[in-house]
Amino acid sequence: MADLQAERGDERIVVNMGPQHPSTHGVLRLILEMEGESVLEARCGIGYLHTGIEKNMEVRTWTQGVTFCTRMDYLTPLFQEVAYCLSVERLLGITEDVPEKATVMRVLLMELNRISSHLVAIATGGMEIGALTVMTIGFRDREMILDAFELITGLRMNHAFIRPGGVANDLPDNGIAKLRDTVAWLKKHLPEYAALCNENPIFKGRLGGVGHLDLSGCMALGITGPVLRSTGYGWDLRKQQPYCGYETYDFEVPTWDTADAYGRFRVRQEEMWQSLRIVEQCIDRLERMEGEPVMVADAKIAWPAQMSIGPDGMGNSNEHIKHIMSQSMEALIHHFKLVTEGFRVPPGQAYVPIESPKGELGAHLVSDGGTRPYRAHFRDPSFNNLQAVPIMCEGSMISDVVVAVASIDPVMGGVDR
Repeated sequence: MADLQAERGDERIVVNMGPQHPSTHGVLRLILEMEGESVLEARCGIGYLHTGIEKNMEVRTWTQGVTFCTRMDYLTPLFQEVAYCLSVERLLGITEDVPEKATVMRVLLMELNRISSHLVAIATGGMEIGALTVMTIGFRDREMILDAFELITGLRMNHAFIRPGGVANDLPDNGIAKLRDTVAWLKKHLPEYAALCNENPIFKGRLGGVGHLDLSGCMALGITGPVLRSTGYGWDLRKQQPYCGYETYDFEVPTWDTADAYGRFRVRQEEMWQSLRIVEQCIDRLERMEGEPVMVADAKIAWPAQMSIGPDGMGNSNEHIKHIMSQSMEALIHHFKLVTEGFRVPPGQAYVPIESPKGELGAHLVSDGGTRPYRAHFRDPSFNNLQAVPIMCEGSMISDVVVAVASIDPVMGGVDR
């Protein structure tokens, strides 16, 4: 490619943007053919972060698979865990057996995670065009959500908290109070993004009309999430194909009609408010569910045993350790087999899609009847949405490429899984 360019007599040049450039969201490499400041051709170079997550899952038990998929899109870990576990539960035939409290906790964590993901999208997008205050307040507010995650799951990211059959732990004693504090904080501070950006002439000038992609383009390329909803089409799997009881929650699907970067910003902004509505409904439900189980009753699937948080933030309950170590040899054998070998899943395949902050995220799992997946494959929305980079960027200025990529909000951990 470089040799061909050297022989040309015009002013065209090839520029490598990334893979280390901060505005390429990790390790995305953009190969731009340019004339002056104008982009004539744009191509995505991916694969710089390849982790082999899907292949590694084939040599781990079904439960251990959660610790792999949570690390794909590292800004939306809980969505990958839920999609994976819903697929495992469909293969096991226990979808209806998952306790209601576990399902409500999954919805609560997902919607908080949706807000934190959108905060990063808005914060980094602002940083890349010089709106540094947007970046600092975005990460400030996300920190509050990560504190809540740490209290509930023991970790800020890569939680491995959602498990086949339910969730690993019940809420801690002060969980409800902490969640209410987090909601109050977000209600107080989310209006700042609208005040800083919505009618800001510089912000609108940098985002308006940039990265344009209409509905027919989204449909042709299989693009979902805020990019699709910015065209005015309110496609959201929580409404269209409900899962985890989303049909029982009161919320709206925000859309915009400009099909550009500004529209995607406004969609994400409004989605944070709708997620907050769902979170409040979850907290009210959880308050009435104190003491209810959070893991399926089948002892051959429920792993690990119900845990109690120790001084280190993790640890098995003392009652369980006492039981398996000094009271019942059968319980010790069962625990050992379940942890080391895992449970068996009937032969078959399942694909369960859910609505992640970036679009449709699906987990396709194949079982041969063993204790580990025969194949695992994820439909990661960032991977599909990146197809839009050429059509969004070709014909625009190089400064608009940064805005267009930011409006897609790709995370390369999910693309290069």
